Amino acid sequence: MDSLLLRPFSFSPGLRCFSSRRGRFVSTQYSPNQACKTTSRCTVGRSQGCLVRQTHGKSTYHGRLHERLHERSHINATSGDSIGSEPPKAYDSTSTWKSILSSFNAFYRFSRPHTVIGTAISIFSVSLLAIEDLPDISPLFVTGLLEAVVAALFMNVYIVGLNQLFDIEIDKVNKPDLPLASGEYSVTTGIAIVSAFAVMSFGVGWVVGSWPLFWALFISFILGTAYSINIPFLRWKRFAVVAALCILAVRAVIVQLAFFLHMQTFVFRRPANFSRPLIFATAFMSFFSVVIALFKDIPDIDGDRIFGIRSFSVRLGQRRVFWTCVYLLEMAYSVALVIGATSSCLWSKFVTVLGHAILASVLWNRAKSLDLMSKAAITSFYMFVWKLFYAEYFLIPLVR
Repeated sequence: MDSLLLRPFSFSPGLRCFSSRRGRFVSTQYSPNQACKTTSRCTVGRSQGCLVRQTHGKSTYHGRLHERLHERSHINATSGDSIGSEPPKAYDSTSTWKSILSSFNAFYRFSRPHTVIGTAISIFSVSLLAIEDLPDISPLFVTGLLEAVVAALFMNVYIVGLNQLFDIEIDKVNKPDLPLASGEYSVTTGIAIVSAFAVMSFGVGWVVGSWPLFWALFISFILGTAYSINIPFLRWKRFAVVAALCILAVRAVIVQLAFFLHMQTFVFRRPANFSRPLIFATAFMSFFSVVIALFKDIPDIDGDRIFGIRSFSVRLGQRRVFWTCVYLLEMAYSVALVIGATSSCLWSKFVTVLGHAILASVLWNRAKSLDLMSKAAITSFYMFVWKLFYAEYFLIPLVR
């Protein structure tokens, strides 16, 4: 720092100073022992524009450039930055969006979207069964429907998330792309998510005040927890029959009856009425729920066998379980054809018979062409079964 300062020096003989007096410059000769008594402009060799200040009889010269360098050095030293430090990098919005999309994608996979879609469509379809007249489609109906769907979807995320928490090692074999199995989510993150969604689900149910809705959430919570959690006497997914009964109870009974009663008794304030379409929906979805319970284990046979999950696919083999599922669905479609054909409503008869005939034909044709040796093909067919599940819920409100 000292190298940036000019040390004081004495005037050499013959130094000329020019002082401004009345608009003109007057040349004055100073001796070596004299000091300038006024502020003057001086010329010393090549140094021009220097200031000569009177400081207790001593003259100190500071070059303007050196003063500025000194000041800048002092500021940088105070702030801790060096003169040659690089400026901070600009904010990158692209990386932020990528991070947001990555987080959304991870949660999307964690929530098992095919189950989320199935839950939403089924509640919407069953809620339509409570409509008796056109004026029933009102803001009151929409509000009651949204309350049920939101609470159920929160519980759905809890159930599928809890299952992943206790299946991390199995999913590393069967479903390595899931966030917990792949390491995108830590166990702590998984616990936080499922806990938050369970609390939010019960919170919505409690605030709404519908007892059918609350009991639907509570029973789903109990069965979903018992299905997955690994403590003595629980983890019912290890037992094929009990696991199938859990899925049947939720998908076939609770969804149909509890959410119908929520709309019928709580939203519309009407007495419970188990109509023909509701009975059909419960019976048909009992078949479908068993099929989903059996079929979901067919692609997962490798991991289930390694970790001791005695599913029907492990015990009976993939081919036998696959064709059992196909025959059960074809039986359900046959019953639906009979129900549709006996309807007294002409348009309902036409739509339900034609719709179920098409679904049964598509199922059979696709089943015959499936390569059971390909895990990717089996997984794709399982997703196709869920699409049939969605399609059925569009036909159920048309049954009369």
